[in-house]
Amino acid sequence: MQEIQRLAGSVVGRVLAGNSLDAELAALWRGQRTLVAQQRAAIQDLCFGTLRFLGQVDALLDALLDKPLRDERLRCLLRVALYQLEHTRAAPHAIVDHAVRAAGRIGVGAAKGLINAVLRNFLRERARFLAQARRSDEGRFSYPAWWIAKLRRQYPEQFAAILDAGNLHPPLTLRVNRRRATPREYVDRLTAAGIAARGIGGSAILLDRPRPVETIPGFVEGLVSIQDAAAQRAAPLLDLAPRLRVLDACAAPGGKTAHMLELADVEVTALDSDARRLERVWENLTRLNLSARVVCGDAGEPAGWWDGRPFDRVLADVPCSASGVVRRHPDIKWLRRPGDIAQFARAQQRMLDALWQLLATGGKFLYATCSVFHEENHLQVEQFLERHRNAHRLILPGAGNHHAQPAGQMLPDREHDGFFYALLQKK
Repeated sequence: MQEIQRLAGSVVGRVLAGNSLDAELAALWRGQRTLVAQQRAAIQDLCFGTLRFLGQVDALLDALLDKPLRDERLRCLLRVALYQLEHTRAAPHAIVDHAVRAAGRIGVGAAKGLINAVLRNFLRERARFLAQARRSDEGRFSYPAWWIAKLRRQYPEQFAAILDAGNLHPPLTLRVNRRRATPREYVDRLTAAGIAARGIGGSAILLDRPRPVETIPGFVEGLVSIQDAAAQRAAPLLDLAPRLRVLDACAAPGGKTAHMLELADVEVTALDSDARRLERVWENLTRLNLSARVVCGDAGEPAGWWDGRPFDRVLADVPCSASGVVRRHPDIKWLRRPGDIAQFARAQQRMLDALWQLLATGGKFLYATCSVFHEENHLQVEQFLERHRNAHRLILPGAGNHHAQPAGQMLPDREHDGFFYALLQKK
C-alpha cells in the first residue's frame, strides 16, 4: 500500500500544479508498466477521492499542523492518508504505517515522525478536527471559495444540494440501443445475469453498482452504451424523423451521435475539432453498427467544412466549465479559475452564432452544456435571442422546469449529472 499511497500523492501534486487528472494518470501508467490492474485501480481511487474531498482534507491539515508544510510531496501524501482514514474502510493502523514508510521513500529529514504524529493525532481526536474543518465553506463542501459563492448567489435554495451531489460517486447508466431491444427486455437480461438495475426513463438503465465495461452484458455487441441519463435527453428533444439532415457539433466521443441514429434513420454529420477524439466516434459507431459522416473542423468556422446545404436539426453540445460533472472529474474543481467561465461563455457565443447560420428555416437547434453556471446556460440563451430575432425558444417537456431554477436546467442528483438544454426554432 505504501507505494500506492506515494504514487497517488505524486499524481495529486501534479494535478494541483495545473495538470489534468486523466493526463497524469495516463502518464503514470506509461511510466510504471509493472503496475497490475488492481494497483492501478487502487491508485485511481485514491486520486479521485482525495481530489473530491480536497477542501476537507486541506482544512484538516491546517488544523493538525502547527505551521505550514512547505514540502508539497509530504503534504500530498498526508492528503491521501487523511482521505483514506476518513472515507475508506482500510484499517487505520495500516494506513498510518504505510504512510510513514512512504514518507521514508520520499527521503525528507524527519518526515516519518511528522507523518506518524499528524495521522495519529487525527485518529485520537477525529471528531474535534472534523468539526473544526467544517467551520469554513471550503472544509464543509470541498470546493474553492469562489465556486461556492457563485452557486450560493445563483441557487440560494439549492446550492448546498448541488455541491453535495458533486461529491457523490457517479452513477453508471446505460443507454439501450432501441434498434436491438427495449429497456424492459434489457433489464430482464441483467436480472437473469444477477445484476441489479432499473429503468429511469427513456432508454436509460441505472445499475445499482458500477462494474467494468467488459462485464456488462451485450456491450461489446452494441446492445447498450454507457451514457449519463441527463445526456440521454438530447436526442429525443430534437424531434427526429427519417431523412432529416442533422449536425452534431462538438460530437466526440459520439454518444449523442449514436443515440440519434438509434432513434431514427437520419443523415448525421458528426463534427469535432479534435482529430484524436474523433477516433472514439468511429469506435462507437463501429461497435453499434451505425453510420455517420465524421468531419474534423471548427464549429465556429463552418467555411472550412460545411457544404452549404442547411441542416434540419443542429445539436450544439458546446465546450463548457463542466461544472455539472465534477463528480466524474474532481480535478475540475481545483483547475478552474473564476475568469474561465467568461472565457467559455465567449467561445460558446461564437459557436452559437456560427452554427445558427447553418440551420434551415423551420429547423430546430438544441443548445446543451454539462454546466450549472448561469453565464453558460440561460443567460447565454437570453443574449442569443436578443441577437437573433428569427429564433424562437420552445418549451421543453419534463425536466428542468422547477420554479427555483431556470427552465432547461437539470441539477445533479443521485440519478444524473448536471446538464442544461435550450431548444430553439428558426422562424
